[in-house]
Amino acid sequence: MTPLPRSAGVLCHISSLPGKYGIGNLGDGARFARILAENGVRYWQILPLVQTGYGDSPYQSVSCTSGNPYFIDLDRLREMRLLTHAELRAVRARYRGERDVDYAKLYEERYATLRLAFSRFSSEDEDFRAFVERGEYEDYALFMTAKTVYGGRLCDWDRPLMRHAPEAVEALRNDYRGEYLFWQFVQYLFRMQWDELHASCRAMGLGIIGDLPLYVACDSADVWAHPELFKLDRRRRPTKVAGVPPDYFSATGQLWGNPIYDWAAHKRENFAWWHARIRAALETYDLVRIDHFRGLDRYYEIDADAENAVRGEWKKAPGNALFAEVEKGRIIAEDLGILDDGVRRLLKKTGLPGMKVLLFAFDGNRENDHLPANLREHTVYYTGTHDNDTVMGYVQGLSAGDRARLIGRVKAALREAKIPPHIGNAGEGMATALIRLALSSRAYLAVIPIQDILGLGNEARMNEPGTSGKNWRFRLTRQPSAQAMGRLNKMIKQYGR
Repeated sequence: MTPLPRSAGVLCHISSLPGKYGIGNLGDGARFARILAENGVRYWQILPLVQTGYGDSPYQSVSCTSGNPYFIDLDRLREMRLLTHAELRAVRARYRGERDVDYAKLYEERYATLRLAFSRFSSEDEDFRAFVERGEYEDYALFMTAKTVYGGRLCDWDRPLMRHAPEAVEALRNDYRGEYLFWQFVQYLFRMQWDELHASCRAMGLGIIGDLPLYVACDSADVWAHPELFKLDRRRRPTKVAGVPPDYFSATGQLWGNPIYDWAAHKRENFAWWHARIRAALETYDLVRIDHFRGLDRYYEIDADAENAVRGEWKKAPGNALFAEVEKGRIIAEDLGILDDGVRRLLKKTGLPGMKVLLFAFDGNRENDHLPANLREHTVYYTGTHDNDTVMGYVQGLSAGDRARLIGRVKAALREAKIPPHIGNAGEGMATALIRLALSSRAYLAVIPIQDILGLGNEARMNEPGTSGKNWRFRLTRQPSAQAMGRLNKMIKQYGR
């Protein structure tokens, strides 16, 4: 991959944007994008856009190519005469005063609101009919129809439907035509609004970095329609699941529960499913980050009935063979976590840029790959990611002694970079210091989470790996202030990004 011009990005998921309807949406995204572009930001990084499933995680989706219906801008539906002012006022009233995303409330309200809009929409609309006939969301619409009609998981359905028998699928489409068209409708709305937002961003010179999860969910359209590509039993239940062994995030590892790929089956079809998935991502975004990239060299396989990820086995993945026919010029490899020489060789063979994180840099090891002095240009540099503490949250959680050591090491890195080391004894100014280190580094792209730009603590943390029930909820209470973005703009100019 040819390094892009030196540039700066901001990490903030759609769900975290401020707005009136309980969760950030694509209309809120248009306002946020303008703020970024006006302040010299070249890239906006988001998390997966997919419809979330278990645990509300964008890494556990009912379909890896879906769009999240919660992100549909309801104000646009009023413009289309599908919702009224009074109906939207009632929706807004449900979320008044709420700070974080309440997924239970959204699930109860949003689909009812979208169904109301669908009841006023003509399924004979020419553009909509063409959208359905293209078949891009056929598996998704059928899967969601079956979920709505029969409930449960796909492994609980009657055998013909569970096994995706053609006659059972055709009967589902015909017998529940209205339900099937509703799920096509929500994807039609999402895709229309997303394409408009993306085109607007491009016109402003703002690229979007999307996120491609390595794995799919067990209970998903992907597993239902392509069971031969996963390690499953006869009831379409996984025999092996994905995760990572114990590490600095969790003493018992992370048991993600996603089904493991049958890589031999993928190889027999020349990775057609994977290639189609990557092409779709590259059509949706300007750059694509492949999550858990190390799993494409070797992956950690755990028995499906395990209670945690302590006991598992490393298995070989296809690595470079998968990328042989893939356009690699716009892909970023998330190569964090437990690495070995195999991952490093794969990164070198593919030519993909990897990631480095400043929060991992200051352990006292001068050879630490995450230190600014040790970076390669062909790198994407972060102060932190959606899986980390915020910078200020991390500092506030340290003991007095550990905080003093961190401050000393960061000041040394600042002096080495010829940046004035303005950090207080309690860590005041640490977020700004790390932003300066990222932006001044030789990495061709530096990406800053919005939480660090605003100096927020761990109340604004997006995800804590190995936990559930409290993640993915963070929202901004308002659009970033002109003062905060002005400081970022000044640093972007200062460091030639």
